[in-house]
Amino acid sequence: MHKLEFKLKHGNPYPPGCTVTEGGVNFSIFSRHATAVELLLFTASDSTEPSHIITLSKEKNRTFFSWHVFVKDLPVGTWYCWRLDGPYDPVHSGLRFDKDKHLLDPWARAVSHKRWQRAIACRPGDNSQTAMRGAVVDLRYDWEGDTPLRISSEKAIVYELHVGGYTRDTTAKVKHPGTFAGLIEKIPYLQALGISHVELLPVMAFDEQDVPQHTAELGLKNYWGYSTHSFFSPHPGFCVTPEQGTHIQEFRDLVKALHKAGMGVILDVVFNHTSEAGTRGPMINFKGISGDIFYHLDPFDKSIFHDYTGCGNTVNANHPLVSRFIISCLEYWVREMHVDGFRFDLASALARGEGGEVLHNPPVLWGIELSEQLARTKLIAEAWDAAGLYQVGSFPGYRWGEWNGRYRDSVRRFLRGDKGIVNEVATRLCGSSDLYEPHGRMPISSINFITCHDGFTLYDLFSYNQKHNEANGENNQDGCNNSLSYNCGVEGDTDNPAIMALRRQQAKNALAILLLSQGVPMLLAGDEFLNTQNGNNNGYCQDNGLSWLNWDLAKQNADIVRFVQQMIALRKRHPSIMRRHFLTGKPSGERLLPDIIWHWQNGDDVPCWDDPHAQLLRYTLIGREIHEAHEADLHIVMNMADTAVTINLPVFEGRIWYLAVNTSLVSPGDIVLPNKQKRAGKSGYQVAGRSVVVFEGR
Repeated sequence: MHKLEFKLKHGNPYPPGCTVTEGGVNFSIFSRHATAVELLLFTASDSTEPSHIITLSKEKNRTFFSWHVFVKDLPVGTWYCWRLDGPYDPVHSGLRFDKDKHLLDPWARAVSHKRWQRAIACRPGDNSQTAMRGAVVDLRYDWEGDTPLRISSEKAIVYELHVGGYTRDTTAKVKHPGTFAGLIEKIPYLQALGISHVELLPVMAFDEQDVPQHTAELGLKNYWGYSTHSFFSPHPGFCVTPEQGTHIQEFRDLVKALHKAGMGVILDVVFNHTSEAGTRGPMINFKGISGDIFYHLDPFDKSIFHDYTGCGNTVNANHPLVSRFIISCLEYWVREMHVDGFRFDLASALARGEGGEVLHNPPVLWGIELSEQLARTKLIAEAWDAAGLYQVGSFPGYRWGEWNGRYRDSVRRFLRGDKGIVNEVATRLCGSSDLYEPHGRMPISSINFITCHDGFTLYDLFSYNQKHNEANGENNQDGCNNSLSYNCGVEGDTDNPAIMALRRQQAKNALAILLLSQGVPMLLAGDEFLNTQNGNNNGYCQDNGLSWLNWDLAKQNADIVRFVQQMIALRKRHPSIMRRHFLTGKPSGERLLPDIIWHWQNGDDVPCWDDPHAQLLRYTLIGREIHEAHEADLHIVMNMADTAVTINLPVFEGRIWYLAVNTSLVSPGDIVLPNKQKRAGKSGYQVAGRSVVVFEGR
């Protein structure tokens, strides 16, 4: 350790964290019960010893419960961490101070895990050789006039992807695979696809070593990233030069590039728990600083962590200080990083009060909704937690969108051929008014999805009836046991051409239904080219070819990619699919036609909703009047029976129908642009079994 070379000033308690200003750097950390605090400085992220140790004085460097110091002329790029001493009384107070532990700054803007060893952090005492560290970062950046995008939710088409897995495979052919920079190279592909937003699986710094021991022994690690420890720092594993502290610049470069291409950025954020896990988990930051307030602890034995997340701990989100931490973090990512929205993992855990009770008006959720800085951002909730709280349709607040698990399950059942559920499916396709309309919410409250990162890929949904998670090292006990899937007759790979063709057709059926539904559609990256995980429906630990996207499939299945591109284009040219308000079935507009007309197989306009054998939905969406022009009408037929049906097309106002989509046909006949569509006859059109057919009426 060198002799102290920097001049010190008392510093300021606000803002918390590390702040570069003219003349030096201000450091501030909140800890109510700390009795001694040291700031440790390092010349590099992997330095074995600190270059300087700065001991803070209670008299000079503490304001109420914040400890702070200003280091004059400290260069950007310096690495740092904290050491705190104080009471150790986990049972009665929940305090776990350990004077030998190197602790990450919870507000660190860039972190390194180069020397990190989780197992050592789980033990008491010195972890100086294996701890993570934060970097002094200058927030200045040339945004070139960029601002967060303002894309209306009814026009949104969300594309969920994993930054690492999207380009890690050699088939991606990018210069910097598995990084923010690698994703930038794929922007032309995303543009051509037509999506409006990318939803990034967790990009806040997470612990890749947070997996069960038997899984770690297989050489596997935490891949998905639902194990955050540093909520203000981009994940170093997604950076090209993380040891130079370039996290923020590299992430901003991605956001700016996506915005220039017209696409927004939604972050999947994990505020329900942290990577510090439970009693036996590691001490990284919060446990050693303010663990008595940051987590839900048992009131009778505070060494016990209440776990509503299935991850060992639950963030005490509605404590005033924790709530402020969460909201200020979100505001930071909007203000400084220009992100366009957030999807909250296990968001219902944030609805629990300090005793674990479910709150009717959770302060943190309302604080997020009412924040002026977040007023124009997308807010999406995974409206359940791991302890049985399920709030789809009733999540606290008004402008939150919700991952609609009811939509997913109903459509999956419909696709696999379940009978007598057309009433339920019709409600889901029309925006789930039963869930949202009674509360004054809108179709855009429903985030519709059939697949996501958690579960089967779309191709696997029609290739496996059972999960195949043996590679995870948990004896196939992990992952969902009720995938509502349909393997088309054979489990897994097959050379049977009929089954292979049906799987492709089913994939197109799912994609068509999703993009024809009212609400906000969300696609899983890779589904558009039939990516597979070989039946593994819980790839959280598979940072390898099993979960990485194989871009060769985009070439092999170019017809499916084209189908998705054109289905997105069809959706965009039909405002009747992208409604902000619910369909009514009542006449309106100059044409005095209902906005939706339901038909039945025999042509009767009064559908038999209670038919226990029904597997067909058929309806007409009447085009909207936009800028004195009439949008083309749509006649949509979804036949999930094995057998074909013959229909007569509706007759009104001299409408002429043109075939736009038929998933039973091979490309390019499966979807046709308006200028190449062929006129359909008025009667006797045969709709094949397990197919979706769409006509455009002009």
